[in-house]
Amino acid sequence: MAKEMQSGAVRRTDACDDARQSSRGPVDEGDRVLTIRNLSVEIRRGGRLVRPVSGVSLALARGETLGIVGETGSGKSMTGLAVMGMLPAGGRVTGGSIDFAGRELVGLPAARYRALRGNEIAMVFQDSMTALNPTRRIGEQVAEPVRLHHGASRKAARERAEELLALVGIPRPAERMEDYPHQLSGGMRQRVMIATALVCEPKVVIADEPTTALDVTIQAEILDLLDDLRSRLGMSMILITHDMGVIARHSDRVAVMYAGQVAETGPTAALFDRTRHRYTHALLSSIPSLTHDRGAELFSIPGAPPDLTVAQAGCPFAPRCDAAGDRCRTERPVPSREPGGHTHACWHPLPEPAAGARLGPVVAPSAAVARPRGGSGPGDGNDVAPRLRVVDLRREYPVGGAGPFGRRRTVKAVSGVSFEVAAGETFGLVGESGCGKSSLGRMLVALDRPTSGEVVFEGESVTGRGSRALGPRRAQLQMMFQDSNASLDPRMRIAAILREPLAIQGAGTRAQRAARARELLQDMGLPAGALERYPHELSGGQRQRVGLARALALEPKVLVADEPVSALDVSVRSQVLNLMSRVQAERGLSSVVISHDLAVVRYLADRVGVMYLGKLVEIGTTEEVYGAAAHPYTAGLLAAVPEAHPGAPGSRAAGARVRGELPSPVDPPSGCRFRTRCALATDRCAAQEPPLSVVGGTHRVACHHPLRPPHTTPSAPRGSHHHGSGESQREGWSA
Repeated sequence: MAKEMQSGAVRRTDACDDARQSSRGPVDEGDRVLTIRNLSVEIRRGGRLVRPVSGVSLALARGETLGIVGETGSGKSMTGLAVMGMLPAGGRVTGGSIDFAGRELVGLPAARYRALRGNEIAMVFQDSMTALNPTRRIGEQVAEPVRLHHGASRKAARERAEELLALVGIPRPAERMEDYPHQLSGGMRQRVMIATALVCEPKVVIADEPTTALDVTIQAEILDLLDDLRSRLGMSMILITHDMGVIARHSDRVAVMYAGQVAETGPTAALFDRTRHRYTHALLSSIPSLTHDRGAELFSIPGAPPDLTVAQAGCPFAPRCDAAGDRCRTERPVPSREPGGHTHACWHPLPEPAAGARLGPVVAPSAAVARPRGGSGPGDGNDVAPRLRVVDLRREYPVGGAGPFGRRRTVKAVSGVSFEVAAGETFGLVGESGCGKSSLGRMLVALDRPTSGEVVFEGESVTGRGSRALGPRRAQLQMMFQDSNASLDPRMRIAAILREPLAIQGAGTRAQRAARARELLQDMGLPAGALERYPHELSGGQRQRVGLARALALEPKVLVADEPVSALDVSVRSQVLNLMSRVQAERGLSSVVISHDLAVVRYLADRVGVMYLGKLVEIGTTEEVYGAAAHPYTAGLLAAVPEAHPGAPGSRAAGARVRGELPSPVDPPSGCRFRTRCALATDRCAAQEPPLSVVGGTHRVACHHPLRPPHTTPSAPRGSHHHGSGESQREGWSA
């Protein structure tokens, strides 16, 4: 393995890609490294008994990746924790077997489990910030398993840790050994987690949502890294995720879990091409994609997963399945095995598609989404005044002490951003974490004051005004926050939360406010009984609906939605997105949707702005930006989006990926800020900042070497959008 480490940073190999497409068949007994048979887990919390895993059977072969996918509460993570012997307090395995390389793990004494855990079986956790000890240096934490399990000396363990940090692609590993977790970016912390898991050369690695909190570009790098390491080091991996696109690209076989049970399992390509279980099909149909018809509603699975404190009779998906019969509600389905190892547990499976054909997605019952179209921004030939205008907005925050020569250091969060939003229009802001999207959003609704520039609402500046002067305007400028759990007061009932904005603005009588709260709840599709509940008594999707209802209570004209669905399951996400689209159409709202999820922005937005390190680098209609991206950064973001089918990744050039880490906003690069990560960069990019230049229609890009040549003629009138086929884009622009 030492020789393998000399290669440093890892690159995804062609062999790995070939293996991913080969679609392994059933796992032979002799090839198994991990076998789970009829596993059941119970967790006692107070007086409640939760059954998160019920009769799960899975097998993992040597050198393969098994993907486990499903909604929150499906039992994915609890299955992985059971294998690791790390069930939460009150949890225990109540039945079944876990066989690891011929050793039974159920009932294994704690001391023997400790010798196994981190040595032969390791885990990469979802949240690296909480999994890593904030009081210890990185080098100590990576070296600790080697000292504990292999008895290595302090010096040998540090050398081993440095080798692993180099292997996972961390630059200057010797220097990073002395850093604390908070000094690293999210992507670098996740690489440290991977290095810690691999330091003892385990036979099996369980990666539990390893990229959920990361941007799409860093997610792609981390998953490719795990793929390459698995292939080169001969280990096996269980990849736990809710993202079907990740599963399609990075797993050999898939297990779909629902309500603690395995609904369907099989080789990746076979399961995606010949989906048999109706839950799997519904899950795939709920995913917003870059090719979804923006005029049609997203399909969403009705209802909610069952309460796992109540014993389940029959198929647990029956209450949400349109094909369910009496047998489904009373009798648990028996797994049916098909040739090639494809297994499903469904009394009414979907029919086999014709040879060479794929089963189409479930279509939402409503025919279309009415989308009001506002103006397209400055220079579009539309004389209607914009509802919201952002003029050269800047925001800088002082940080720490003075820098060299006594100069004050500042974070340049937003640097000279300008755009307009018309009445009834949705403007999308996309970009990686740390690019300034959320800082910009807070300034749009006057929750933060810009360092310079201004925000103009209906011809009147709202920048620099005091609280008293802003009062009447705040009712017209509202925000929907990312974390509904944190933004809703846990001590207030939902009725009081919805009445509060009305009371602050002095709107209506007490009875009128109560009636307005009931009306809002009904508009959001929530039961009237939810008014008397507290936030913690609602699901994540229900809380997000309440957050939207509160933002709409005062009938605003501008709504800023900051990552409105990032914390939700895919099925709930589609419900909330449909609701947001419908509400915007019915009320004629001007909306600014902030997200790192490009599919979400494509579905909601009329126009899109791409931000990088505080600046807009590309702006245009959704069709212009997504159909023919002109900036290498935009093309890289699009190339990193995982499509929910094994064959889809090949349609996007791997060379277009954005590589490396986002530079610090304290000291951004000179000239073009993207140049340090761009393969097209030249000396001119370092010396001169590129202006926003017209590409075509309303499409503008800030790049000295755009993927589409800029037009020298004035912007075309509204409606004459140039879509382009994408063939003019440079292929393989990034090494």
